[in-house]
Amino acid sequence: MTSPAEPLVIFTPSGRRGRFPKETTVLDAARALGVDIDSVCGGRGICGRCQVEQSIGSFAKHGIESRPENLSPFDTVETEYRDQRGLAEGRRLSCTAHLRGDAVIDVPPESQVYRQVVRKGLDVRDFHIDPVVRLHYVEVTRPELASPTGDLIRLQEALEREWGLTDLEADLSVLVALQPALEKGSWAVTVAVHDRHTITGVWPGLHEKAYGVAIDVGSTTIAGHLADLADGSVLASAGVMNPQIRFGEDLMSRVSYAMMHPEGAVEMTAAVRKALNGLLATLAMQSGIKRDEILELAIVGNPIMHHLLLGIDPIPLGSAPFALATDRAVRLRAAELELKTHPGGRVYVLPCIAGHVGADTAGVILAEAPHESEVVELVVDVGTNAEIVLGNRHFLLAASSPTGPAFEGAQISSGQRAAPGAIERVRIDRETLEPRFRVIGSELWSDDPGFAEATAETGVTGICGSGIVEVIAELFLAGVITEDGIIDGTLSARSARVIAEGRTFSYLLHDASAAGRPRIVVTQNDVRAIQLAKAALYAGVRLLMDRAGIETVDEIRLAGAFGSQIDMFHAMVLGLIPDADLAHAKSAGNAAGTGALIALLSGAARREIEAVVRTVEKIETAVEPRFQQHFVEAMAFPHKTAAYPHLSAVTELPARRSGYRDGSNGSDSPDRGRRRRRATAAAAKEDR
Repeated sequence: MTSPAEPLVIFTPSGRRGRFPKETTVLDAARALGVDIDSVCGGRGICGRCQVEQSIGSFAKHGIESRPENLSPFDTVETEYRDQRGLAEGRRLSCTAHLRGDAVIDVPPESQVYRQVVRKGLDVRDFHIDPVVRLHYVEVTRPELASPTGDLIRLQEALEREWGLTDLEADLSVLVALQPALEKGSWAVTVAVHDRHTITGVWPGLHEKAYGVAIDVGSTTIAGHLADLADGSVLASAGVMNPQIRFGEDLMSRVSYAMMHPEGAVEMTAAVRKALNGLLATLAMQSGIKRDEILELAIVGNPIMHHLLLGIDPIPLGSAPFALATDRAVRLRAAELELKTHPGGRVYVLPCIAGHVGADTAGVILAEAPHESEVVELVVDVGTNAEIVLGNRHFLLAASSPTGPAFEGAQISSGQRAAPGAIERVRIDRETLEPRFRVIGSELWSDDPGFAEATAETGVTGICGSGIVEVIAELFLAGVITEDGIIDGTLSARSARVIAEGRTFSYLLHDASAAGRPRIVVTQNDVRAIQLAKAALYAGVRLLMDRAGIETVDEIRLAGAFGSQIDMFHAMVLGLIPDADLAHAKSAGNAAGTGALIALLSGAARREIEAVVRTVEKIETAVEPRFQQHFVEAMAFPHKTAAYPHLSAVTELPARRSGYRDGSNGSDSPDRGRRRRRATAAAAKEDR
């Protein structure tokens, strides 16, 4: 039992309290009470992570006086740390400060292991860091002739004695490096322990930093974020093109390549792993670290990317029943994927949900947390393949729709990736049909003074995904494109920008051909490509709404490298998303990558998503009988039958026309249009 005379210590913000004998260190008191205070050095006063602040004064609520003399004065160790590394005014090292009376101790966020991460600029929701990899400094008993135990045993004994870690295994690379590290560190070393189970790294003396990388392996692009595993700070972000594009732009093309070429899957696996190694090198260089300092990776990707990265045959995913080799989370060594990291580097691949709904969707769910929402949320990760999640805390539905690469600038006559010089924003005057636009790399609009000078170096090179969405939406609002997607050739009498090209018409957006630069037009085929993509996405959304028995959604989030750049108003004009209050339709950034980052930094988040995905109901759009009906109706702008009252309240939509208007060439009669819509719907279903 404790004596009433023993000092009372109260920790904030946790509110935990207890009495301890005098001269107990603040760190020991905190650990006894389960207060979250970080420490790598094991209380030796050299890492500085256990800093606290004493609150001085009278605390009537607690009935104590917290006086400066109630903590021991600075000793030699704490003074040396302050002089060499700096210690803010009022800060103490909890491992060297001893209790000599009642005290109120505040633990600042940066000293907490499970600290909250708030990074709104990166579209990361608030979460608490729960490191899977932790560093521990220990002093190991020197070997003696009288006690011939191995160095590993004595290391394990030190870890148990100082950190309470038991039954630890060790990687072979640790055994190889252990004795040199012990000798160089004078029998003091820092070890990395993975998931309280395995020693994965060892360094001489005190080693304070461990890094990890979150990776989103997309069909078109691969994005990575390098972070400090201790505090969650993102030190570098980069992206590369997925080299598998040369084997096929869409997922089914890559499955077909694997079917038609005996070594096709092996080639694609080697290509993506090489790209990941290049990405890791870039991130390490940007951060000023070495690749062998990367201890942990968390990866997301759609099922086909997931299988190809892991070296699993993707062919079973190409036809019903779309069987996954595994839908569970995968844990493995980085070396098994031929990734060049620390020898003990580990990889965590988030779980898949079903044959067409992969780990990227799990990442989206983890990032956006629709399973915690009181209202119905629609989250769409828009890319070559659109992952769709609908639900709230009571239910979750998920589906995948094959939108194709049109939204990313592919299959568009003047399309390109999002890069400097690409048109990303467009406005068209409804009276004159004259355009104004903005390009990546400049904040000026094309009709602003100085635009030509500001874009002289890059020029106007093409139109990216967000730009093609806006120009087609603007052309529809201006009446140049009909609700059925036909460029109205009769308007060539009003504007020289509506031009005949064979049997169809196009819209001239920008012409710099006289200067030897691109002539950028929106063709009838461009409009069709966007119609096919947006109809596939909307049909997938509508199937989930049908299953949920709802007609409207409360919140909409568009995610992905493309989705995060779309203007919500123009997306709704096209019918890319269902009607909703535009104030509740927002960008979610790269949600899949954000989910990977959260999983990288938190073991609790990994356990959370592994449980949540088991509750998700998967809708397989490829075999749903109503998909084709929804697809055909969604080909119209914004939709053939669905009402858009929220959208109509903020803009005047063109009146519906009884038939197509195409000018004088008659290329798209109503009958031909109906035949085309039946053909495109059937083709889209067949592609699945």
